[in-house]
Amino acid sequence: MKAAGRLPPAIEAVFPDAMPLEAFLEAGRKALAPLGFRRENAIACVGLCRDERTRAMVDAIHACWGEAFNFSSLGGMLLLGKTGFRAALGHAPNEDGRERPVFFAMPHLAISEEGGIGRCARPGRKGTSAACGALRALLEEIEGGGPELELDPDDLEYGLLKRRLHRKLGGAEVSGLVELTRVAHEVVREDLETLISRCVDVERCDFAVFTGIQLHGDGGAECVWPGARYAVVGGERRDLDLRD
Repeated sequence: MKAAGRLPPAIEAVFPDAMPLEAFLEAGRKALAPLGFRRENAIACVGLCRDERTRAMVDAIHACWGEAFNFSSLGGMLLLGKTGFRAALGHAPNEDGRERPVFFAMPHLAISEEGGIGRCARPGRKGTSAACGALRALLEEIEGGGPELELDPDDLEYGLLKRRLHRKLGGAEVSGLVELTRVAHEVVREDLETLISRCVDVERCDFAVFTGIQLHGDGGAECVWPGARYAVVGGERRDLDLRD
């Protein structure tokens, strides 16, 4: 991974509010510290895409918060349901009788130095390939007349992704992969907050939410466009400022 610093120009041109990955995580850690969240008393819960390019963020979260509970699915969709979500809460440290999960959930998008949207190089593979491949495939279906929404039992994650985004779009057109990725972010945020509302007891649990879009640049550059970022402590929401 490149050291935290300036954004790659191609990423900055599309997401001017993005942050280098390590800066994003360190700012989140500092913002949560005064609210009682520490590596020793919290558990990270991470929902990203299955793509190996997202591993850089998983590793960085592990370095910051320790081993994490895995929420991940194609496109970053949250398909674990209430059972999986409650399992994560059941793994959290309970210092002073309180649990402190820190939720990270987001889709991802590659942007090459030449401004190629959704394309990235992979070690040992000639040319470029898609990131996010699942969202790219859905975009191609949309542009081809609309996605097939009948569930294929041999392709459940992609089928559920299509159904969820189709419901969110409500028949609206999308201008390209950037817009579709932003829509996917809204879906991920909504679904995370729905699971929280159904599973988290604020009488005994404080929690933090970080959503956004994970962005991959050339040469291992990793960035995040921040979406929702807040904590709920003692039942009270606190918005988090990640900028100096």
